[in-house]
Order: sequence, then C-alpha cells, then structure tokens
Amino acid sequence: MTTESSFDVYRLPEEYDEIRAAVRDVCDARVAPNAAETDETSEFPKASYDALRSADFHAPHIPVEYGGAGADALATAIVIEEVARACASSSLIPAVNKLGTMPLLLAGSDELKQRYLPQVARGEGMFSYCLSEPEAGSDAASMTTRAVRDGDHYVLNGVKRWITNAGVSEYYTVFAVTDPTARSRGISAFVVEKSDSGVSFGAPEKKLGIKGSPTREVYFDNVRIPADRMIGEPGTGFVTAMRTLDHTRVTIAAQAVGIAQGALDYARGYIRERKQFGKPIAEFQGIQFMLADMGMKLEAARQMTYVAAGKSERGDADLTYFGAAAKCFASDAAMEITTDAVQLLGGYGYTRDYPVERMMRDAKITQIYEGTNQVQRIVMARELLKQVG
Repeated sequence: MTTESSFDVYRLPEEYDEIRAAVRDVCDARVAPNAAETDETSEFPKASYDALRSADFHAPHIPVEYGGAGADALATAIVIEEVARACASSSLIPAVNKLGTMPLLLAGSDELKQRYLPQVARGEGMFSYCLSEPEAGSDAASMTTRAVRDGDHYVLNGVKRWITNAGVSEYYTVFAVTDPTARSRGISAFVVEKSDSGVSFGAPEKKLGIKGSPTREVYFDNVRIPADRMIGEPGTGFVTAMRTLDHTRVTIAAQAVGIAQGALDYARGYIRERKQFGKPIAEFQGIQFMLADMGMKLEAARQMTYVAAGKSERGDADLTYFGAAAKCFASDAAMEITTDAVQLLGGYGYTRDYPVERMMRDAKITQIYEGTNQVQRIVMARELLKQVG
C-alpha cells in the first residue's frame, strides 16, 4: 500500500529548485556570456568568478560556522551542475574549492579550519588539491614529494602535476611522504600557501578543453612551513586523500551532468529551427531517436549523481561505490551526449561558431580526472566483491 507521503520522499524539496533557479539566473546573465571567450583565450574567467562570489556560489559547501553558505552535498552538486551548463571552466571554481578544502573538513584541526575556511568563504582565495605527480597518477601511493620534520617545521621538496587552478589559488592541500618506509601509511597532508618561499609554478598546460581553468605543475623547493599546517595526524594523508575523492567524485559527476545538459539544450533548440527537405529536422524520426537517447542517459546520470550526493552528505558506508559509479556513468554519458549534439548540428557543430564542440571537448576530461573511469570500475568491482551474499 502506498501513501501520498511515500511519493514525496522521492521528490527534491522545493529549496533545491530555488537554488537551481538562482544559480541559473546568475550563470545565464554573467557566466555564459564569458564562456566562448574564456575558451578562446585560455584565461581564467575572473568575471565569472566575481559573479559567483557575489552570489555566494564560488564555494557554497563551506559551513556556516566558517562564514560560508553551508550548502549540503546535493545543493553544492546542483550549483556545480548549473555553472557547468553555462561554462565548464567556471564550474571548477566551486568544484575545486571543495576538492581543496575537503581534507580540512574531514581531518583538519579546528585551528586550521578557522584559519583558512573563512578566507575561502569570503572569496579572498581559492584552494587547490595537490596529489598527482609525474610518476604517480593513478598510483598515487608512489608519490615522491617529501616533507621532512625540522623542529617546529616541515620542509617540502618535490613536484605535483595536473593541478587545477594552480597559480590562481592562494592555498594548496599538498600530500607528501613523511615516512618513506611505510608507503601509503607514510603519507601526510599539509596546507601550503602560494606565498610560501620556494613555491613556484610551471607553464600552463595546453589542453583540449576546460581551457579557462589553468592546469600547471607546482614546485616545492625547500618550502618551510609550520608543523601545525599538517592536516590530521602524521601518516594519515593517503586515507584523507581517498576519503576526499569519495566525496568529490560526486562533484565531477555533477559537472558532467551540467555539460551534457548544456549540449542537449542547445541541440534541442537547433533541431527545432534547422530545416531540411521542407521541414524542421526535429520531425525526422532518426533525429528524435538520438534526442530521446540523449535525454534518457542524461536523466539517469543526474539521478545517480543526486543519490551519490545524498550518500556523501550522510557519510554512508557505500559512498565509495556510489561516488565512483556516479562519476563514471555521468562522465561517459556526457561524452556520448555532447558528441551526439555535435552530430545533430552537422557541419555547424564542428565549428567554433557554435558551443557544442566546446562542450564535447570539455566533457572529455570528466572521464579522466579525479580517477580515470577505468580506475572507477576497479573501485566499483572491489566494493561489489566485498559484499557478502
């Protein structure tokens, strides 16, 4: 027997619809107009950052006690989704702020949280995440960046690669080896500031997509930082890194959903207007089948993402599986949907005069970063094999 209330359980509360509408208004007016130029110039979209900051959407996940908006995981995912619908590069502003600060929220001392989170909430500095290295990508435990204790300080030496928003962010969560004999149990996490002596950056990578979000190497040359900037206890950094990714893979899923939605929206409008053989191409069944598949895959990806966001907020035991599943499915769907959007526009879709080719290029990275989709499948399989019965 069902009741009216049982159906209400599966419907998002109205406040999430209000959040979506508010973000969309800001993005339509002040973010989307910058997207093409941001892609063309490969420059960080400061105007979009200012727009998001003025509306408190640049780091919505920061708790209220640290001056933030206090958005839960689902609300944050919706913010990222809507920004990505307008501009994928700009969506990495709230996404990477969450990625960089999540280790503090999970394992940082109260002092560290009070020192850094309010600055992020006020928009005074962004936070990036430094895990990958030239020889330690999927195998993050093989990192070689070292942090050596020296009295009341640690001295860091090494290099991190593929760091999103490097050079623009003021703060960096850096993972480094403190005990080289213990492999993953010898890795610790630290907060490093851009202004610390010995911190420098490589040239921006020349990328296929998300060109407005700078990706650079970060170099640490005898960077001396106070020991109280360690996040959590010594040797807990790798666990913190993996726990962080469990949560933030949801944000990549949301980004993928947003990119796919933007492509679907544009393609749907185009096929209604484009005429061939005397009628809009939307009236042809072959086109309709493509559109139907795009919509179906998009909504499935969105539902998986929202379920994973709920599990992230609650800290459910199966978050590892659902975070990996949402990220993997949504990013694969986004790649398919954006590619189909290009196909629906025909030759026009292949030109930079129309936004879908940019969306297709932007979608590709969602299958790669924060763990390739091959790694996500390994994660999912391991979680499934742990289950009994």
